[in-house]
Amino acid sequence: KVSESVREKAWKKYESLSAADGALACNKKKKETWGVCIFIVAIDLDEVTFTFTELLKSMNMSVCTFFQFLKEVDVNMDTVSTKVDSTVSRLKKKYDVLFALYHKFERTCGLIYLEQPSSEISAELSSVLVLKNYWITFLLAKGKVLQVEDDLVISFQLLLCVLDYFIKLSPPAMLKEPYKSSVSAVTVNGSARTPRRGQSRSSRTAKQLDTDTRIIEILCKEHDCNLDEVKNVYFTSFIPFLNSAGIVASSGLPEVEVILKQYDELYLKNKDIDARLFLNHDETLQPAVIACSQLERTPLKNNPDEEINIILPQTPVRAAMNNIQQLIMILNSATDKPSDTLIMYFNNCTVNPKDSILKRVESFDHIFQKKFAEAVGQGWAEIGSQRYKLGVRLYYRVMESMLKSEEERLSVQNFSKLLNDNTFHTSLLACAVEVVMATYGRNASQSDTTRTETDLAFPWILNVFDLKAFDFYKVIESFIRAEPSLTREMRKHLEHCEHQIMESLAWQSGSPLFDLIKQSKEREGQTDQPEPTSSLNTPLQHNHTAADLYLSPVKSPKKKASGPPLSAPSTPDAQPALIPQTQKPQKSTSLSLFYKKVYLLAYRRLHTLFLHLLSEHPDLEPLIWTLFQHTLQNEYELMRDRHLDQIMMCSMYGICKVKNVDLRFKIIVSAYKELCNTNQETFKRVLIREEQYDSIIVFYNLVFMQKLKTNILQYASSRPPTLSPIPHIPRSPYQFSNSPRRVSAGNNIYISPLKSPYKFSDGFQSPTKMTPRSRFLVSIGESFGTSEKFQKINQMLCNSESQLKRSAEVGAAAPKPLKRLRFDIEGQDEADGSKHLPQESKFQQKLAEMTSTRTRMQKQKLNDGNDTSASEEK
Repeated sequence: KVSESVREKAWKKYESLSAADGALACNKKKKETWGVCIFIVAIDLDEVTFTFTELLKSMNMSVCTFFQFLKEVDVNMDTVSTKVDSTVSRLKKKYDVLFALYHKFERTCGLIYLEQPSSEISAELSSVLVLKNYWITFLLAKGKVLQVEDDLVISFQLLLCVLDYFIKLSPPAMLKEPYKSSVSAVTVNGSARTPRRGQSRSSRTAKQLDTDTRIIEILCKEHDCNLDEVKNVYFTSFIPFLNSAGIVASSGLPEVEVILKQYDELYLKNKDIDARLFLNHDETLQPAVIACSQLERTPLKNNPDEEINIILPQTPVRAAMNNIQQLIMILNSATDKPSDTLIMYFNNCTVNPKDSILKRVESFDHIFQKKFAEAVGQGWAEIGSQRYKLGVRLYYRVMESMLKSEEERLSVQNFSKLLNDNTFHTSLLACAVEVVMATYGRNASQSDTTRTETDLAFPWILNVFDLKAFDFYKVIESFIRAEPSLTREMRKHLEHCEHQIMESLAWQSGSPLFDLIKQSKEREGQTDQPEPTSSLNTPLQHNHTAADLYLSPVKSPKKKASGPPLSAPSTPDAQPALIPQTQKPQKSTSLSLFYKKVYLLAYRRLHTLFLHLLSEHPDLEPLIWTLFQHTLQNEYELMRDRHLDQIMMCSMYGICKVKNVDLRFKIIVSAYKELCNTNQETFKRVLIREEQYDSIIVFYNLVFMQKLKTNILQYASSRPPTLSPIPHIPRSPYQFSNSPRRVSAGNNIYISPLKSPYKFSDGFQSPTKMTPRSRFLVSIGESFGTSEKFQKINQMLCNSESQLKRSAEVGAAAPKPLKRLRFDIEGQDEADGSKHLPQESKFQQKLAEMTSTRTRMQKQKLNDGNDTSASEEK
């Protein structure tokens, strides 16, 4: 099937790989190497005449093994092009989604159908044939109606529609409860389970769902799926698919031959993975290591006869559904319109922003629907609207929280200037919608180290809202602080968005960042210092709000550190523009904070890569960092349309070169590829000059070295440049603690974060498959004598959890995170540590002392304005 041109070029590539350094693996796996070469060349030449599965079958390799081998083959950066990288990334994402969905599908069918139905059921309706019929129908529907095939949540909702449709057409004798009773009830009520020939397919299927929704309700409840969303998918996408595909026979059951033929056409057209082979558990589709089978075990208990408590990790589908449920529960109490509190803030403004806010929200609703439908499929516009409306709820909720914080901080209620700022509102709304999109767009990969992005992933949202990345960045930290109920995954996601902006997106041509730097230079008398090195070793204060960043590009030295006034000035004297000419304005708050964060991110990246490559030369790290920091500060034009990591790798290579340390770019790139969240395009496709791209080596020789040659050579002289201080590294304000943490230095007690699956249908954040005994470990440096003390601790924690559950069920608002740990001893609240019962043990006294210390620490942190960081430590 391979063309002559592909064969010739593939053979040249094969010979070069076999002769290259480190080609041992290639020479041992000649057949596999030859197959990889054909794959690479066929994609580069746009002459793919075979499917990916056909190639895997010929090579006798699995998908995962092929991807890993391709990575090994790319020893010199020129073997695999960015075009091939993109194709492989798409295949990976599609495989991850299909793998997760098939295993979910297989388990779900096991809960629905009897393995050996009664003899009255014909062999044509055996469970094996049913499974095949369902799965291929789903694959065909997914391929026909979904443009974004790596969207796990939408694909799963479509799968539930397929299940609902087929269950209603199944004989009750095949089904387990509660599906059997539901189907029997539908039959008794006269539903068209076996529809008449005279009816149209659309009226038949619509009638089925209209007359009885019991089965779809059961499926949605079982999988924590939103019923309204699934019904929407059913009507707007699944029914039109059934009608257009023409696969429904007169009995109502799809004809297998028709489905197979249509899917075969789709598979040969896409030339990718034959997902029918999942039904046979084909070896080409089996992962190298099945992540779902890796079990987490608690340490062995004291009694060896007790059963080891095994906790199964969440599946990708379960994790996605749980995140969505948690988001919906948070927003259940929110509204689609501004609350009375927000209206009060609007009315307090000199210029009331209400009308412009409502108009903006409505306008973006239409824009978002259109863009979402273009990306996913025209039948999905309503789903896009549903997600946008969730984002609007979060937008109003966070805005209200922000204004309350600002009122407490500044003791003002007139926020006219902030609330009439279009960029602020657009950024805040975009951030809220991004949180919703990211919650629904969880990828199916089990690995946290390999981040796979979907077509709807950030920065897609920036294009939808026509927003500059630098403007979006300004709202992220305040957004997280204003919404403490955000899940850990969402905090990490927003932090990752911030990193993407700092490392490349904010440095794109047309970014406001370059204008800010230019203005800063002009104010500072052309000193080329967006942020002085003297500030690097000062702690990064996480007390800047969105108002500081959006409203204070220039800050007067006389102004307080708390930030600018948010109201429109009532008198001319209050206007910040009227600064005496003798006073020199300071830098932009947003620019200064941005540079501090960039330096922090840059040093962390450098330090990680340095430990991989140059740990034996610790004296080189400060030199590399000085060159790296100097480039960002004084030669920032090198960052235009480029990536932070490109400057980092060039700085490392340049210093090693001038210091005669043997470190080749090939080695730097190989180590860089192994780091988290890296993209091969970063070193394979670097801007050289306008619209011309090449590898990072070419960039170093033609651009970086030419610009910094004089500076680099100074490091070899007897008078090297003054070393830049290492940035002060604080704890990230966005992350929860991951490791066990000692509560108080005087107590041998540690807190470890809860690591368990959740099932939200059992109640708000109710851990499943765990007992109080397996939920925590206690390590005390003294003998207890009996187990009664442990039982008391268990009782305390259970009581605390019950209170949290009750507050979630009774209160309309989402429960707030606990602000401190509290141990209720003998029914008494000992948080202040001042009361002690006569019969208290030494351990109980320690608990009270520890809690008292904890309370004082909390109060101190609250006073310092670090409330969010404190809450994340729980």
